[in-house]
Amino acid sequence: MSLTVITPGMLTTIQDNGRYGYQKHGVIVSGAMDTYAMRLSNIMIGNDENEGVLEITLIGPSLNITKGNLISITGANLSPTIDGRKVPMGRPIYLKEDCILKFGRCISGCRCYLSVAGGFDIPIFMGSKSTYLRAKIGGKDGRVLKKDDVLELGHKSELSLSIIKKLTEVNKTESFSYTKWYMKNFINQNLEFVVIRVFEDRQFKNVSEKSINEFFNSIFIIDTKSDRMGYRLNGPKINFNENIEMISGEVSLGTIQIPPDGDPIILLADRGTSGGYPKIAHVASYDIQKLVQLKPFDKVKFQKITLKEAEKIYLRREKDIEDLKKSVKLMSL
Repeated sequence: MSLTVITPGMLTTIQDNGRYGYQKHGVIVSGAMDTYAMRLSNIMIGNDENEGVLEITLIGPSLNITKGNLISITGANLSPTIDGRKVPMGRPIYLKEDCILKFGRCISGCRCYLSVAGGFDIPIFMGSKSTYLRAKIGGKDGRVLKKDDVLELGHKSELSLSIIKKLTEVNKTESFSYTKWYMKNFINQNLEFVVIRVFEDRQFKNVSEKSINEFFNSIFIIDTKSDRMGYRLNGPKINFNENIEMISGEVSLGTIQIPPDGDPIILLADRGTSGGYPKIAHVASYDIQKLVQLKPFDKVKFQKITLKEAEKIYLRREKDIEDLKKSVKLMSL
């Protein structure tokens, strides 16, 4: 079984949860920008939650997928269709015939995730299938997908086969079928701005009182120079009480740095292993999924919370994911 690329879209790569354990050697984590959507797409079709998926950005590809496959689509709504018919998102979809999966107009969000039962049969590099484009490692030869690429698929789990067995009896006359149950799409839609919760980082105490007030009471705009490495923000300049002399230190997903021009940068999946700019705040991990679905010119506003509050939100989400895994198993019986 396989997937063949007819047209590649704007930026389509293979990603999983990332390449951990090698930052001390200068190898970045990379991985999916929206790991929540990635995990959901795998869980609902019986994959390991960290299996590699296609991360599709803004303009999606056209794909030829062989019959007998089980897929799911989460994250941004890029108007997916199969052989011209609208495809529901957030649920398992069984392909009874060879089909053409196409993505169209972006309705909401920025990044869409396509998972296939069994995952993609590609080499694991340093513990991950994730593509890091600058170093040309992972994924499909370390690059974006291109026309005529063929991705072979792995072996389906017992849970995937159970879901398929149920779906073979649904809509027998149609070329594909899907479950009645689904997972809610949490992508931001038609909001004037998105609230992103943050907690203090090391150099927060050095920020001027005026800049602190502006940071939490102003709206920032996503800059066009934003990418997988980080989101640059346009808004009030962040100033410090005094010049800060510092050496490079650790950074992580969601770190908010302030370069000399005063415009905040939020570090994301392809961030470096260290950074030398002051770190004033950190995005709560739960809100990363909201942040990375924003496009250039979208607006954000920051809300201050404590580290303990951020931990509680994170643990609640992880419990929800564990409950989801159990539910999928029960519904496949």
